[in-house]
Amino acid sequence: MTALRRLPDAAILFLLLSLAVMMVSALAAAQGLALRHPATGALVEARSLLSADLMRRLLVEMPRTFAEFPPLGTVLTVLVGIGIAERSGLIGAALSAVVRRAPSALLPAAVVFAGILSSLASDAGFVVLPPLAAALFAAAGRHPVAGVAAAYAGVSGGYSANLFITALDPLLAGLTEAAARLIEPAATVPATANWSLMAALVPVLTAAGAWVNARFVEPRLGAWQPSGTDVPELAPEPATVRRGLVAAGWAAVGLLALGVGLAMPPEGVLRDPATGRLTPLLAALPALVMLGFAIVGLAYGVAAGTIRAAADAVRMAEGTLAGMATYILVAFVAAQFLALFAWSNLGALLAIAGGGWLQALGVGALPLLAGVVLLSGALNLIMPSASAKWALLAPVLVPMLMAAGIPPAATQAAYRVGDMGTNVIAPTMVYLPLLVAAAQRFSPGFGVGSLLALMWPYALVFLTLATVLLLLFVGLGVPLGPS
Repeated sequence: MTALRRLPDAAILFLLLSLAVMMVSALAAAQGLALRHPATGALVEARSLLSADLMRRLLVEMPRTFAEFPPLGTVLTVLVGIGIAERSGLIGAALSAVVRRAPSALLPAAVVFAGILSSLASDAGFVVLPPLAAALFAAAGRHPVAGVAAAYAGVSGGYSANLFITALDPLLAGLTEAAARLIEPAATVPATANWSLMAALVPVLTAAGAWVNARFVEPRLGAWQPSGTDVPELAPEPATVRRGLVAAGWAAVGLLALGVGLAMPPEGVLRDPATGRLTPLLAALPALVMLGFAIVGLAYGVAAGTIRAAADAVRMAEGTLAGMATYILVAFVAAQFLALFAWSNLGALLAIAGGGWLQALGVGALPLLAGVVLLSGALNLIMPSASAKWALLAPVLVPMLMAAGIPPAATQAAYRVGDMGTNVIAPTMVYLPLLVAAAQRFSPGFGVGSLLALMWPYALVFLTLATVLLLLFVGLGVPLGPS
């Protein structure tokens, strides 16, 4: 585990990869590497990034390359609204309300479900849910470590799934779109590209997580004997929180009614006036998500007393964006890497050669997507960051599978399934110490190895079911998301 943590930071990794691409491009150009594009018949030649024109282009276009990085604006836009909803206390209060109100028999399902939805607030679920779930399990006479496991299964194993669009959707879609344009310049991948599949996974993983908890985890832990440990007493839900949740609920209902009014009429604002289709609605989704979360978060904050002036909401949004410094730095370096990869034509050449090889294998789309799931899941054990991994893999996998007839959205979905499936057993997950600490309150000898051993059933079941559902969607021609 110590050796795995010696991997360089994502920004350093992309810098090293950029240098490697420059060297490889110079060698490929010197060798005269060229292939025919299977669709257009045009000759695609390797270009040296060490040539004067491309070096000049790198320096001149560096600010624009960063500013036009596909995920950047969309992700930051969405996070403005989500930041207000999270820092006003809405998301934490809503998650707490879900698990607090669940009867004992449904407690594992409620915890897993709340964990899955917690990705709306980025990584907040890792901090909020495990100790809360442990306390609720203990209060119900169940082993509190099983509550920690159920929370971790939902938060980590179900991280990519959600009923709503999260900040991860436009982030991955932007990277996928940039990769697809290596061979199809007009390619577009909306933030909703995998929405249908990810929403369908929520009830599947919720039921599966509850079953694993009852069938494997709690029997393995045995009956909990609270001798020497006080059963934690949950503080009652404050009246201000209840008032805030009611206000947020009414705000959400009002926004939903307004959205229906703008989208349903044939001349609705969110319909294309020429075709009548809901294309503007899908294109405006990041802005709508931002406004929706901001308004509902404001309603909660004002009613609960966490927002007393407009400046409070401004500071909440500022605090969320300030916390994105690491992402912005990685985005800057990743944007340059993707641009260099595109300018060198190495991505197109890999796609043509790799796509031809995949077609020659004749194995079909479903086995190829299953292979992407396994590759993603394996890499996730040493590099848990979903965005950093995809920034590395997308420029190779997306064009290559496009050349083999597999659309970008399907490749992205396969990546997400593999990434989420092994999250719970990744030894490099930065939140492991926090989870172990929550478990050690009730089981003093509990360690990282104990937690990972406890999570294996979740990983196997989640990965299997999510892969099967993905292959059913693709095999039956069910859209993975609105487009």
